Formats: sequence, C-alpha cells, structure tokens
Amino acid sequence: MKQLARRLGRTLAFVLPVVMVTTGTLAVTRVNWAPPSSSDANMLAAAARADAQNQAHAQAPQDALRDRLLRELRTGNPGTALNGLQRAMEQHPDLRAYCTGIARELGQAAVRKYQGDVKRALSYARPVCDASFASGATAAGAAH
Repeated sequence: MKQLARRLGRTLAFVLPVVMVTTGTLAVTRVNWAPPSSSDANMLAAAARADAQNQAHAQAPQDALRDRLLRELRTGNPGTALNGLQRAMEQHPDLRAYCTGIARELGQAAVRKYQGDVKRALSYARPVCDASFASGATAAGAAH
C-alpha cells in the first residue's frame, strides 16, 4: 500500500508540472499579440460613437418621470399617477420646477383617456402642483 502511494505521488509529481507548463504555453500562444488592425480600430471607434449616442439619448430626469407617470395613467387611473407625482416631488425636490407642466400633461392625458369626459378626469384631481392637473384637464376638455 505504501509503495502504491509513493508510486502515485511520484507520478503526479512528474506529470503535474508537465501538464501545467503545457497548458500555460498553449494559453499564451492563443493570445493575439499583434497590434490591432485598421478594421479593429474602426470597430472600436464605432463602438465609442454608439456609446456617445446612447448617452446623448438618455432622458432627463423630469422627462423620465413624465413618461413613467403617463404610462401609469394609461394602464391604471389618473389618481395613481398623481400620487406618484406627489411622491416624486417629495423625494426629489429638484424636480419641483417641472411639477406644474407634468401635472398639466397628466390632466390632458386623463381627458383623452376618458374620451373627453372632463368630470370623470377631474374626479381624480389631487392638491399637487397648484391644481395644474385640473387646469390641464379643463383645457383639454375645451379643446375636445
């Protein structure tokens, strides 16, 4: 038994370094050590331009908020969107300058959702952003 263990240990002591050196050598030979070709450089430049364009298309926080709230209004009711607007104004005071515009757009969207029924849209009004929701709903109802 001892002899078998010694023999196995010697075999591993010889084979293991050989395997490690061989795999390391193969790994190094697979690396592309050549400088990038012009097509690679063009691909990198195109990727950099695409990243810059994606950053340029990123929405401003107020636009992202408005879009999210309009989606909520379309799928739910205007009350949930107005509650979301009120929470956003409490959590992000820097967006308060945009509150009246967003609330007005929500009012207009509510009238469109209810096909011109201003009373139904106004039933969801909340005291957020100086009654801009009601103002938008009333203006949209007059135009409808």
